[in-house]
Parts: sequence; C-alpha cells; structure tokens
Amino acid sequence: MTLQLDRRLLLQAGAFGLAALSTPGVAQILTARGFTHGVASGEPAANSVLLWTRYVGSGDTRLRCEVSADESFRKVAGGGEVIASPAHDSCAKLVVSGLTPGKWYYYRFIAPDGTKSEVGRTRTLPVGEVDRFGIGLFSCSNMPFGWFNAYAHAAARDDLDLIVHVGDYYYEYEYGHYPDNPMAGRPIEPRNETVSLADYRLRFASYRLDPDLRRVHQRFPMIAQWDDHEFANDTWKGGAENHQPEKEGEWSVRRAAAEKAYREWMPVSDALYNSFQIGSLATLFRPETRVTGRMEQLDFGAVMAGAAKGGQAEIARALAQFRDGPWMSSDRTLMGTQQENWLYKGLADSAKSGTRWQILAQQIVMGSLKAPPQMADLVPSGGDPKVRQALMAIAAASQVGLPFNMDSWDGYPAARERLLRAAREGDCNLVVLAGDSHNAWGSELSVDGTAAGVEYAGHSVTSPGYEAYLPSVPPADLAKALRGANPGLAYADTSRRGYVSLQMTPEQVRGEWHFVGTIAQRTTAGTTSEGLSVKWNERRFATA
Repeated sequence: MTLQLDRRLLLQAGAFGLAALSTPGVAQILTARGFTHGVASGEPAANSVLLWTRYVGSGDTRLRCEVSADESFRKVAGGGEVIASPAHDSCAKLVVSGLTPGKWYYYRFIAPDGTKSEVGRTRTLPVGEVDRFGIGLFSCSNMPFGWFNAYAHAAARDDLDLIVHVGDYYYEYEYGHYPDNPMAGRPIEPRNETVSLADYRLRFASYRLDPDLRRVHQRFPMIAQWDDHEFANDTWKGGAENHQPEKEGEWSVRRAAAEKAYREWMPVSDALYNSFQIGSLATLFRPETRVTGRMEQLDFGAVMAGAAKGGQAEIARALAQFRDGPWMSSDRTLMGTQQENWLYKGLADSAKSGTRWQILAQQIVMGSLKAPPQMADLVPSGGDPKVRQALMAIAAASQVGLPFNMDSWDGYPAARERLLRAAREGDCNLVVLAGDSHNAWGSELSVDGTAAGVEYAGHSVTSPGYEAYLPSVPPADLAKALRGANPGLAYADTSRRGYVSLQMTPEQVRGEWHFVGTIAQRTTAGTTSEGLSVKWNERRFATA
C-alpha cells in the first residue's frame, strides 16, 4: 500500500527524542497517514477473535470493523467500532464476538472518509471432535540478518490454522550490532538501541513494514508471547544483561515501555498468560517465562573464573558445589508460584476432560542440552582462540553434569522437574513448543525415568545458530556429537533457518522443521523439511 505523507506531522517528531529523524525510514513511518501497517488477528476462541489495525489520523479516529464469511463482504457476520488513538500509537484492537466455531472469516476496517484497510483472514477455534489442526511455530526474527522467507513460506500454505510466535519478534539492539554488518535492504529504525517507549514503538513500526511479516499476519490468527529481545537481552524480572541502569535508567521504566508498545502493536490481550481450547483435540497453554516470575540467570562462567587460580581441580570442585547448591535450588523459578499452579491445574484439567493433547507454547528450550566432552576439539587448531576457550569452559561444566545454557529451562532444573512431574501425574500427552536458541531441537522429556512428553524447539527465522560460531565444523558432525552427549535429544540441526509446523490429529502429532534455502535473498525456493511424530499416549517420538 502506498503511504501518504503529511509533512506537518514532522513537527510532532520532537516527542520521539530520536537522533536520526532525517533518515528516510523514520520520515516514512512518522509521516504516514491512514492505514499504515495492514491488519492482524489473534487469540482466537470458539466464538470470538481479536482484530488489529493501525490508522493515523489528525487525532482520535473512530473506525468501523466488518467481519464476513466471504471476501466480498456481501453479508456482514459481525464487527463493531474502535478508536485508533495517538495515545496508543494509533493502533486499534477490537474483540469481535458472536462468531461461529471453527470457521474462516474475512475482516476489514473502514475509516470515517470511507477508505478501507487491507482485507485480513482469520478463523475461530473449533469445538467438539476435531480431525485435524495445523500450527506454524516461529521465533527469533532479526531483520538485519536477512529476509523473512520463513514467514513467506508459511503464508502461502493452506494447511495451517493458527500461527504461534514464541518471542524475539524483533531485536532491541542498535543498528550495526548483531549483526555487525547488516544486510543491504534490511534497515531498522531507530538506529539506536530501543530503550524508550518511542524507540520500541518505532522498532515495531519498522519491522511491520516487512511484506512477508505483514502477509502472515494478514492470512492467519496468531497467538503470541514475548521473549527477551522485545525488552533486552537475557531479561529476567529484575533486569537484563543488556540493560545498564546508570545509562538507561530504571529497569521498571524500560520494561513498562516495552510492554506497552508490545500490547499496542501485537494482536494480543492484556493477559500475561492464557490457554486456548481446540475442541477435543488439544488445549494450548501460553505461559510467560520471561518477566513475570523469572529469577536472575546463574553464571557458571563466573564460578570458573573465581576458581581459576587453583587449577583444574579447584575449578571442578567449584563447579560441583555450584551444581549441588545454587543450580539445583528448589526455589528457582521461571514463572512464579501463582503461574505454576495455574499451569499445573490447567494441564490436569485438560487431560481429565478427555482432551487428547496438551500443547505448551512457551519461549525457551526445555530439553536438557549438555556439551559433548570433545567440544573444544571441534575447533581447528588455527581457529578463534576465544571460541576454543569458551568451548573448553562449556566442556568442563559438562563433565560435572552442567548444561551450557543457563537462560533456558536448563538453568532452572527444579522448576522443569515440577512441571514435567505435574504433566506426568496428570496423565497428559504433553507437546512442548519453544524458540529462543536459533537452532532446531527435538527432545524427549522425562521425569523420574518415565517419559513425560516431547519438545519441538524451533530454529530462528533469521538469527544465526551455532554455524556462526563454529563455521569450520560440519553441522552433521556437531549434531552427532550433541546427540551422543544428550540421550533425550532425538533431533538437532544447528545450521539452518526457518520455522516449525505441526499437524495434529487425535492419534498423532507430526512436527516438521522447515529450512529455507537462503535468507540472503527474498525467496522461498529451496525450502526443505525434516520431521518427527509422536503417537498419542506414547510421549516419545515414534521410530521410523
């Protein structure tokens, strides 16, 4: 859609506090009028769905929404009115009720002058017996790394009913940092790191100009949850690795700004966590594992550094004490007691009601991942010494039974055990969905030696995986070494980008990792797929 420019709005630009208001990207976003960023829908229920658009007027603007069973809108099935207000960055959200379960609908917004938004497509969740349901799983979309071909591939499919995005929808870094050499044609705004409300809003506006991201929103309803980069890297409830209070102010202020922008720009309600019923087939739980109750991440690297003067024996002793003490502490939590109790009860109630599958769509990898003993040896003798040193530290931690990613469920083993035990005791058929790591993992989850479920951890849309840090190591060799060190790891790919899709039936869930051929060009050519299935009541991946 062509953006209409109104240069008078540039007079308001001072409110943004940005250093680069003269750049074309900022000017395009700040001066756009009318419907500027397409449409989106989310959080469907059996009889309702949340609809989103953005309309920039001279002030508060009343929009009319129409919902129809056909794209021509010959018969309007529902709708309503909503205000697009500058107080919410001109974003407007409306929950339309009274719809028929399990049905595709088309929707559009109409401005007071009669102009119309793009037409979106959405659907309600089914009730009763459900034979099949398709889900697309996405995470980790860093625009300067490349093109969003994963979104484009999914948007062209007809066998998906719902999109689930488990976070890192965008990244907060300044332009020119991660990646250091941004790809041509993939600019972001603002150029500085996002810290203020205006920054976060502008970053959203920048990303949502991407045609493939807009298209996937236009074609499917989405259930979304933030992860850390919608705030700052490695966020926890009291701060983040990438937040410096002395330069960037109070964490609570930054967190509130990021959360406000997210709720304005995403088709989500104000609920921190929620569940969605897909007839008798599945209950999909969307918890919040990042900012609500997460305790600060532990750092075994600091433990090793503190013991380094004592040599390898002292390092091993310090790591063992860390393992048996802080790491295994029963009070460490990702969600907090209230949310844990909500989830455990919901899982048990879902299984007790006869629902076939319990889907846990959350942000971070749940399967345990330890480094192979030969990790450092994977780097050639002429390789980066810093990488080799880091890998040696990871391998040393692995030798005492410690995982390598303390920001995942591996950093909170007691909380993971509580969850898996609750799922097993509730007789659940648990399927965990995850993102965050940029790599593809298929894990069999167990507790007390008993199978508790499986995990499909998705690779990223564009953010780099281990291939960026170990470019000389053949990906197949690394995957083989990782599987050998982790008995529950059934599948691993550490080198390709894409997304995951699930096809669910009452008897099985089939999950596939889709790998795009490239992110250096805008194309879906060369996309390939690999998958695993889990049969109902088996809680482990089926053998070929």
